[in-house]
Amino acid sequence: MRRFFRLFVFLLGVLLLSVSCIEKPKAVLRSVMVERDTVTVPVLGTAVFYFTVYEPDYAFDLEKDVVLYLAKGQFLASHDFCLSRVERDTVPGRYLAEITDLGLHDDYDEEVCIGVRLPEGVMKLSPSFRCVGEFGGPLGPVQKTGLPILYLDTQYGAAIRSKTDYVTATLTLPDEGGETISLSCGVRGRGNTTWGWPKKPYLVKLDKKASLMGMPAHKRWILLANFMDRTMMRNLVAMKVSSMTSLAWTPRCRTVELVLNGKHQGNYLLIEQVRVDKNRVNIGDDGYLFESDFHYDNEVQWMDPHGKCVQFGSGIPFGIKNPDPDEITSEQVQKGKELISRTAGAIYGADFADPDIGYAAYIDVDSFVDYWIVFEVMGNHELGNPGSVFYHCKPDGKLTAGPCWDFDWGVLSYNTSPQARTGLLNRNACWYARLFDDPAFRSKVRTRFQEILPQLQTIPQYIDELEKQLDASATLNFKLWNPAEDAWTNGGHIINGDENMSFHDAVARLRSIYEERLTVIQKNL
Repeated sequence: MRRFFRLFVFLLGVLLLSVSCIEKPKAVLRSVMVERDTVTVPVLGTAVFYFTVYEPDYAFDLEKDVVLYLAKGQFLASHDFCLSRVERDTVPGRYLAEITDLGLHDDYDEEVCIGVRLPEGVMKLSPSFRCVGEFGGPLGPVQKTGLPILYLDTQYGAAIRSKTDYVTATLTLPDEGGETISLSCGVRGRGNTTWGWPKKPYLVKLDKKASLMGMPAHKRWILLANFMDRTMMRNLVAMKVSSMTSLAWTPRCRTVELVLNGKHQGNYLLIEQVRVDKNRVNIGDDGYLFESDFHYDNEVQWMDPHGKCVQFGSGIPFGIKNPDPDEITSEQVQKGKELISRTAGAIYGADFADPDIGYAAYIDVDSFVDYWIVFEVMGNHELGNPGSVFYHCKPDGKLTAGPCWDFDWGVLSYNTSPQARTGLLNRNACWYARLFDDPAFRSKVRTRFQEILPQLQTIPQYIDELEKQLDASATLNFKLWNPAEDAWTNGGHIINGDENMSFHDAVARLRSIYEERLTVIQKNL
């Protein structure tokens, strides 16, 4: 019996050895899918894209075997660009590739594909895709305006049609040092009225936090189209004015040229989205970020009965932006409503001016003063509508005004606010109608305005600088878009009043109205 068992073990071992010596069939590389239809390469720079191998077990030498092949031709490389790097991604079968511009031309447009060197020659594996020099392409040149160029390429060139569903994309732009970076992201539409205009605004959500053009790292960024703004600088000027105050945070922004799927879209403003973050609205995860907006389209919202606004008459709309509506509990919603109700109750209470039990016990008065000054100086009537008006507070802290946002509609224009020619525009805006009833609050506003007036008086010089910086961009932008088309959303009347002017005439008008606002405010405070 023992002899039989030993024989069985021996034969089993031989069998297992034989099986192990049988070669497994080798994975055969048959196809590769490139995740972009167009790769735009900056002059003397690099562009990154991804491709997927559908036989992830296939082994090849990344440095020697993978090549970029001209779709129509016999060459393994172009004289204008080359495949400079290939490395494995964390996802099995996915690879990162990098194309480098060789600096000879900047207007090439080649059909290429991914190939692999084999003993019998190069095997083309991927469908062809376009490799385009920064200033080339069949859709016309990507014109140089002196502004940084931001490339947004959606996967397979997919259109961006939704404000809720993200499209997979790659964002390519220069960093603060001038080097080109490419980042995976999702992109969707955004805005209310602005989404209905021909030139679309977008929300970009990066896969990972990243710093863009020197601004602190974050996932979420906005590309504002400023379609209706003939000066292309209303938001820029507003954020500059806001940064001169004591408001806790003002969104940082940079002007860029946007190229979407190889097509030049004109001038855009890359700006930080209003989000709770240590580098943005710094109130911690448990803090509250409220928006008061007449569109009344927040997921968590209600009408507080205290006070009045232009759009609704009695009652003011509020929505909770943080805690995140997807995660907020019913208890947090109730606490947020009670916080607003207590604050509004104190503002409209019999003892509202009492420094100990009145409104000063519930709001950060200095922030409310500075917030009002920004809206008043810029002639922005949205404080009273209200539209895109924000408040925030840390857990158990006072309600604080800000940040500033959305200064393109009717700003520095008598077209929408003729009363601004001679008087204050936001004296009776929502809660401010009651706050200005307190002599102490009025005194604070007067004193604070005089304190920051020297800084505010530098803005005309800033406008002049922006005019020079944006001159070439404006020429291109208004060949692509007509801001006077905003009239169809305003009963057939243009909104800002400068839509049919030249860029320089519109800027001169903006500068003049700004200077007049400083004089009018001083006379009326």
